[in-house]
Amino acid sequence: MCRVVDLQRAVLARNDAAAGILRAELTARGTTVVNLLSSPGSGKTALLERTLRLAAERGVGTAALTADLATENDAERLARAGVPVKQVHTDGLCHLEADMVARHLHDWLPEATRLLFVENVGNLVCPAGYDLGESLRVVLASVTEGEDKPLKYPTAFGLAQLVVVTKTDLAVAAEFDEAAFRRNVEQVNPGVEVLLTSARDGRGAGTLLDRALAAAEGAGVHTPVMAQAGA
Repeated sequence: MCRVVDLQRAVLARNDAAAGILRAELTARGTTVVNLLSSPGSGKTALLERTLRLAAERGVGTAALTADLATENDAERLARAGVPVKQVHTDGLCHLEADMVARHLHDWLPEATRLLFVENVGNLVCPAGYDLGESLRVVLASVTEGEDKPLKYPTAFGLAQLVVVTKTDLAVAAEFDEAAFRRNVEQVNPGVEVLLTSARDGRGAGTLLDRALAAAEGAGVHTPVMAQAGA
């Protein structure tokens, strides 16, 4: 058991080192990474498409890297926003790693990219421990997934710098208890902002873009207690 734990620590340490290098390189060229994590079916792709359209309308240089085990479906959807998009196939791996991101950015990322949105594999377990060189980590959950989602996945939500609730246009039908969800988020990640969004009516997409731009401009982002403990 100790050898397994040691191996996991070594893998994460190697990833953290690669993430630090990638973050420094991208920061030097003026690019900020936003890492999006969620369960499958959360509406992450739909909200990202809406956000990318807003960025294009505002003239913000934006690109997206989207990861899946198979298909080009999400890349095709995101490309409709009119920004550079690249699909990453993980070949069965349940998460992205920093060196994978770096390889796919090599000779592809446009020089004018101010924001790079990375849509991680739909999974709240494996991706939680992997830094991708991001300056803003966003964890999403839809109103249909249950108010106890943060308690079931404490690492993912506990390391979030911004929590986003999606599909709020379905909140009444899903009998979503916003107050209970907020209490559960606060339990695992005190002080983190919870943003309500809907890709259908556009609610919150502009605020998500504003938060990403603020991170790009060097504004302070939330530091999770769990991250402080880990450090």
